[in-house]
Amino acid sequence: MRIEHVETLHLYFEYPEGRSFSTPVGPVKGRTATLVRVHTDDGRVGVGSAYAHPGMVAAAIEHLTPLLVGTSLDEDARDDFAQFAQGGGRIATLWRLMYLWTRWSGRKGAAMVAIGGVDQALWDLRGQAAGQPVWRLLGGERSSCPAYASGLLYESPSPLDELAVRAVEAGYRRIKMRIGHTWDIDLASLEAVRKAIGDEIDLMADGTQRFDLESALRMARELERHRVFWFEEPFEPEDLDAYAALRQSVHVPIATGENEFGFQGFREIIRAGAADIVQPDASRCGGISEVLRVAELAQQEGLGFAPHSWCDPVAVIANAHVVAARPNGITVEIDQTGNRFIEGLLGAPLTVTDGLLELGDRPGLGVELDADFVRDHRLASASDVPLGNHCDLIFGPPSVLRPLGPYVGPPAGAPS
Repeated sequence: MRIEHVETLHLYFEYPEGRSFSTPVGPVKGRTATLVRVHTDDGRVGVGSAYAHPGMVAAAIEHLTPLLVGTSLDEDARDDFAQFAQGGGRIATLWRLMYLWTRWSGRKGAAMVAIGGVDQALWDLRGQAAGQPVWRLLGGERSSCPAYASGLLYESPSPLDELAVRAVEAGYRRIKMRIGHTWDIDLASLEAVRKAIGDEIDLMADGTQRFDLESALRMARELERHRVFWFEEPFEPEDLDAYAALRQSVHVPIATGENEFGFQGFREIIRAGAADIVQPDASRCGGISEVLRVAELAQQEGLGFAPHSWCDPVAVIANAHVVAARPNGITVEIDQTGNRFIEGLLGAPLTVTDGLLELGDRPGLGVELDADFVRDHRLASASDVPLGNHCDLIFGPPSVLRPLGPYVGPPAGAPS
């Protein structure tokens, strides 16, 4: 089995008027996703997700393709995880080559994202060749993965408590909401959501990088009062000192990592004592291989991991296979913002029953893209994404954004 060619699929949709939501920098116009497909000479196709600017991913894949085409993937697929764990095997070898190939142009960002897209596709192919699901290749014994509903962004079309109740009714037992609007709005939202879902449903809070250390310390105490499962990314990802200081001072677990790349980046988070839960994303941080390495290091340090996975179902499922296979895997994220990719890219929406996403026993990642959906949402080129805020991915000049002021914290004299 040799790699014959590598292709990228760039997909896009716009939210209907009145059906979108806002992030701190303004209303979300639409969503984009890039899929990487690796074709082999025996007719197999592996698929992966690469979440970054489509044009940058396309350029990185074009740079990597000569390294990959013609490469043999043959070996005993059943032994691949054992070899990988020892730093060997075809996937580990190819990952290392891709990393070296882009060292001067990558190490983080779009190059690492592209490597991750290829890596997921290689694990998909490895599972197909072995006739086994990836979770089993990785040493797992369960075919299901805990999953949580991610959405509840402030300035959403519906009140947050209504959105939370819908998620519970859809089968979720964990829900994540965004905070970081203003102190008063955040507290009112927390109260409303917790009251709506009751005490049996886990509630997580994403700080959307909006806090300074003082306001984060105060907010963390409010989150403890509301029995919040974790406090995610209150600071910019580079501010590890603030994360470490917060973690040492509060009882709510601190989570971060969705904006980090590669094992090295997560090693620094863990060395700094900056998190209780790390959040590597196969579609961002370097693929299934890097999520595995991060998960192993986290386990050694007594930490859990809960992958970020925001945009498309391929990324969700790739991350879920690792969570299902690892003892310190906590949960995987599923976008609940009316995301057309989540609802239709695989022909049917991802579904969760009693808090679990079922991965099944199909070989590889077990995904099959809906050809009609891909045709209807495919961009002619990676440069065709309209200007605007596409939630994490922003295209165009600063004028497409609204001014982002400082977080309005607790009023003077409020209890600390």
